[in-house]
Amino acid sequence: MTERQLQPLLHELVGVVLAPTSALGDRAGQIRPAGVQGVFHADARVLSRAELRIDDREPEALAHGPDGPHGARFVGLARWLGDPGADPTVRVERARRAGPHGVDEEISVVSTAAVPVRAVVSVDLGCDLAPIEVVKSGGADTPIEAGSGQPGRVRWAADGITVTVTGEGARVDTDPATAPRLSWPVDLGPGGTATVRWRLRVDDPRAVVTAPPGEPNWSRPVVRADDRRLVRLLDRSLDDLRGLRLAEPAAPADVFLGAGVPWFLTLFGRDSLWAARMMLPLGTELAAGTLRVLARRQGARLDPATGEAPGKILHELRRHEFAMLGGGLRLPPAYYGTVDATMLWVALLHDAWRWGLSADQIEPLLPHLEAALGWLGEHADADGDGLVEYVDTTGHGLTNQGWKDSGDAVRFRDGRLAAPPIVLAEVQGYAYQAAVGGADLLDAFGRPGADRWRGYADALATRFRAAFWVDGPHGPHPALALDRDKRPVDSLTSNIGHLLGTGLLSGEEEAQVAHLLTGDALAGGFGLRTMSTGDAGFSPLSYHCGSIWAHDTAIALAGLARAGFREGALGLAEGLLGAAEAFDHRLPELYGGDDRTLLGRPVPYPAACRPQAWSAAAAVLVLHAATGLHPDVPNGRVALRPLAGPELGAVSVQGLRVAGARVDVHVDATGHATLANLPPTLTLTPAVPAPRRAPDSAVQA
Repeated sequence: MTERQLQPLLHELVGVVLAPTSALGDRAGQIRPAGVQGVFHADARVLSRAELRIDDREPEALAHGPDGPHGARFVGLARWLGDPGADPTVRVERARRAGPHGVDEEISVVSTAAVPVRAVVSVDLGCDLAPIEVVKSGGADTPIEAGSGQPGRVRWAADGITVTVTGEGARVDTDPATAPRLSWPVDLGPGGTATVRWRLRVDDPRAVVTAPPGEPNWSRPVVRADDRRLVRLLDRSLDDLRGLRLAEPAAPADVFLGAGVPWFLTLFGRDSLWAARMMLPLGTELAAGTLRVLARRQGARLDPATGEAPGKILHELRRHEFAMLGGGLRLPPAYYGTVDATMLWVALLHDAWRWGLSADQIEPLLPHLEAALGWLGEHADADGDGLVEYVDTTGHGLTNQGWKDSGDAVRFRDGRLAAPPIVLAEVQGYAYQAAVGGADLLDAFGRPGADRWRGYADALATRFRAAFWVDGPHGPHPALALDRDKRPVDSLTSNIGHLLGTGLLSGEEEAQVAHLLTGDALAGGFGLRTMSTGDAGFSPLSYHCGSIWAHDTAIALAGLARAGFREGALGLAEGLLGAAEAFDHRLPELYGGDDRTLLGRPVPYPAACRPQAWSAAAAVLVLHAATGLHPDVPNGRVALRPLAGPELGAVSVQGLRVAGARVDVHVDATGHATLANLPPTLTLTPAVPAPRRAPDSAVQA
């Protein structure tokens, strides 16, 4: 029987990151030559082993926790050393910190014993330079033979990458018959401490991403909240987002967010765009950098091999072909196989404009806006039926090209897979929003074509209404998609939450979608399930058919809050905040969609990225919904629709940004909101009407 090639699990690993470097080890702090453990730099595993021993014995693991925004600290015991008796008197502390070009470790042997302690501290090393896709496939490369030149130094070199480990004052053993080893003898008097250090540095001139200079240019607001879970989640998320910042080597000032550790720490069109959009309440600089980076790589020609088309926005960027072991998926280094990134690029430009992105930054992007709209009009609808679809024509690209891009993500209610070309529901909402927002930008900057795109949006809404609404066990709802034969894929999924606020739905239709999003079938777990429990394809640990994604939940939450469906938004917020506590305030890419009553905490998805950019940025979106701050800088007004109040509690935020100015919002426990430091060019609009309640059924299929 052939053994399966399995993706390695990482839910119990402890990660540190300062992009483009990340490190994953076990809860004892060891980096073992197994699975996905290692130090990674820009799509290559530059260290596959770093095992600590004291007198050739592993310390017994005791505890671990964060050590600053890019570090972790591990505490273990060496109970064979020190005083006899039940109480341990020798502990080992290991602090690991990621940097943009490697990692640093500090190992301390701490004695409270009354007797002297003598020991040898050693670290066994290894390097295989395995590409990330090989690791993700469950494979590994043969360790590279190490060389030792200068004292205290171990070096590996291959494929244009040079990796150097230096141990201060260490003895180096590079006998080919054993793992390279750094060792230090330590001699402690009673109550003494000995500390040794080693560091790893990477020289990787072929990397397609690099660390940006300086500190983040977004605001770090001061938040006080009755629900302290929100504060803890935001603090950890902003630390992680700081660590996920990337740039291209030729344009280091244009910062974007890498998608996630370890699989996707590079430029991802959809992920980087959504994360930047969620971060707009903290400033427009990240949005501007993300827009410019993707504009430089905007499609210019038709190329079926890469999915490129004129005006299309990139999906992902790698140093070489991304080829999974076992055949099948093979993606070129610059891959355009995404149906939604182009519309999301337009939506980010429009939203950044409303938050105050200056005209001098928008105007150079207007030709790219027109090209993106051109793709929407000329290339996004291959069969000419007025709806946006996708199909992989290569046979080795992504079968599904929306955000749910696993091969089994698009399923009928009875579990059957839909055949491509596929027309996704949320993509039609993105297209509508891009057309209307693009038209507003064209008008505002004196460019032609706005009427064409408003007409396009009206026609799209009519076609969507006729083609997508189906009747299901929970009432009428938009189908997940249309298949090759334009049959509605009638499963009930979280995709419909992305339609809120796009303008594609009528008020009555939004009310019905809100009703569906807040029922137990979708919202009975710690957030919003990707597929309802009533669908045959549902599995709580399916990547896209029953699991819960933090960003997906936050998008629906924000849409519900802005549309006035307070009760539903609060329910999703409670789920996310509960999950955040269970995951030490670092929300993973996704987690299980089990009922909250199963364990009282979410079940981990074992291969989820953590940290993940749009999961971390979801914390900012929850804060944004809590304050309800919605600026429209071009039209000189700001609205407040706070979710905070009697149920969520009071929230006070100092340091949000509107039009570059620092703005403070306070919402008291009754829901009364006040706004301070608003620029004089902006006016606060009157209070909004009372919250809406989703009826039992609002529309008929």
